[in-house]
Formats: sequence, C-alpha cells, structure tokens
Amino acid sequence: MENTANQLLELFKSQIGKTLNKTPSAAGNWLGGKLLHVDSHHIQVSYVVRADMCNPGRILHGGVASLMLDEVIGLGNFIAGSEYLMTSINLNVDFLSAAQIGETLEVGAKLVRSGSNLNHWEAVIRKDSGKIVAKASSNLIKTHVKLSELGF
Repeated sequence: MENTANQLLELFKSQIGKTLNKTPSAAGNWLGGKLLHVDSHHIQVSYVVRADMCNPGRILHGGVASLMLDEVIGLGNFIAGSEYLMTSINLNVDFLSAAQIGETLEVGAKLVRSGSNLNHWEAVIRKDSGKIVAKASSNLIKTHVKLSELGF
C-alpha cells in the first residue's frame, strides 16, 4: 500500500504545471485545471473561470465552485495513502464572494484527519488577490473497491 501511494504521488508530481484533462474524472477533465502543487496531505490546482462555468449573472456558478472543491479534495485524497477508493459522504460549502469570467482561481485542499475508514479534508478557493471565493469541508469514506482494481 505504501509503495502504491508513493508511486501515485510521484505520478501526480510529474503532472505539476500541466492541465488535468486526462484524469479518471470526466467532470474534473471538463474543469481543465492546472496542477500547481501536490504532496501526501495537500494539493493546489488553478482554474480559469470560463463562460460555460457561470450562472446567468455571468459569475461562477455555485455548483461549479462546489465541483472544483470536490474535485481537488478527491484528487488529493486519491494519493493520501488508502489502498481503497474513497468517496465523498458530504461536502459543506460556504460561498463568500463572486468570481468573474477570465479570473484565475486557486483551489487548495489539505487533509485534516486521516482515519482507517474516514478522511476529513478542508479546501478553499482564492482569487489572485487572496480574496476567498468559497471554502469547504468534506468527509470521504472508504469503499470496498481497491485502487489496484481500477488500474492504479
């Protein structure tokens, strides 16, 4: 298990600076984020707000902001050391400010607690100015699906 986690971490580190558009997550691929940093307990991804990510008011849709948070948490958890796939059982999001088309956002997530069956993460979306757009917490639970069964 430890070797697999290290291999996944090294694979992810090789993707730093690249667009995340060939991951196992079709929704994450649609977001088209760029991996900025990754280690076993922290990950950062940047996204550029596009028109197709916005609500009728032409600001970032809350559902898309939630997707960004959930996706980055999920990516981070993927390499946090579990031999099993883990899935979100909740996602609590606070929307704190708007993001406009063309703005670059950075989503950072950190593993707060790692347990045998449950991991707890916190994540924040920030603008270049440092202003928080949204923040979230999420719990992920271990499934019965081994990552090795998925080809990882």
